Amino acid sequence: MLRLPDAWVWDFWLADTGQEFHLFFLRASRAVHDPDRRHRHASIGHAVSADLRSWELLADALVPGDEPAFDDLATWTGSVVQAPDGVWHMFYTGVSHADNGLVQRIGLATSTDLLSWNKEPDFPIVTADQRWYETGAGVTWREEAWRDPWVFPDPEGHGWHMLITARAAGGTPDDRGVVGHAASSNLWQWQVGPPLSRPGAGFGHLEVLQIERVDGRALLLFSCSRTDLSAARAATGISGGIFAVPCDTVLGPVDVGRARRIADDGLYSGRLVRDRAGRWVMLAVQNTDHNGCFPGVITDPIPAKDLGLCSDDSPAQGPADPDGR
Repeated sequence: MLRLPDAWVWDFWLADTGQEFHLFFLRASRAVHDPDRRHRHASIGHAVSADLRSWELLADALVPGDEPAFDDLATWTGSVVQAPDGVWHMFYTGVSHADNGLVQRIGLATSTDLLSWNKEPDFPIVTADQRWYETGAGVTWREEAWRDPWVFPDPEGHGWHMLITARAAGGTPDDRGVVGHAASSNLWQWQVGPPLSRPGAGFGHLEVLQIERVDGRALLLFSCSRTDLSAARAATGISGGIFAVPCDTVLGPVDVGRARRIADDGLYSGRLVRDRAGRWVMLAVQNTDHNGCFPGVITDPIPAKDLGLCSDDSPAQGPADPDGR
């Protein structure tokens, strides 16, 4: 478990070198007192582990930029991939003072060792396209959602894909959550395309997206709190938490209506990872404690079998890369 005495930690992502698991996570000082204020004070922390349980805290990976910059207010959730030349690429969300934190954009930082990161370039590389996504004057939500980039290689070897927390340009205002999509041949230039899912599945947004191949099938994970479910879905008595959706392929289409909740909203921001035995486990953010407060910690691994995501607890077969090649 990762618990910091002086900071809340929440959304996170991992990079595995084969010897160490590198954990990147959002952190904010507990000195702000109210955990609901943490989002506007977020930077990206860094820790390493050999077993996904005991973590050594390292220097922060990224902090907000100097004004004026698209990320001069806070740096939010992202993902890390390694390019063929060995350079690590971190895609992350930035929000700015100029927009009062209400417009989200995606930036890039690179590293040769996972320890020292350089923002390259100093402007966003992926922004929402109003042809398909809710932007600008058309925003009906509390913010322009375009965050939590999850990047993975194309299954056929043709570049890279990015899944993005986004909202459709049309539909019932509380039910526009979709899986945004962009593609790239080189990790630098990105082409935004239509979403991989349709609105109307009962979610205001789909946060902290991740897609993997588990037991030979593509599986999408996302989170949504109870307050961000559509009114129609909330009326059924279903609460929020972590959800899983089986997909035909890692490139969709995604039928979010098939989503199954695998953890209630006591947990959030679940991430699947293979442990050193090759077994799928999930780490998550502990979202509430026994007093109903936000503790701001990351859990120990939970066997994916216990969540109904694997048929058994035997070592995973085949390659460990997210597209299952």
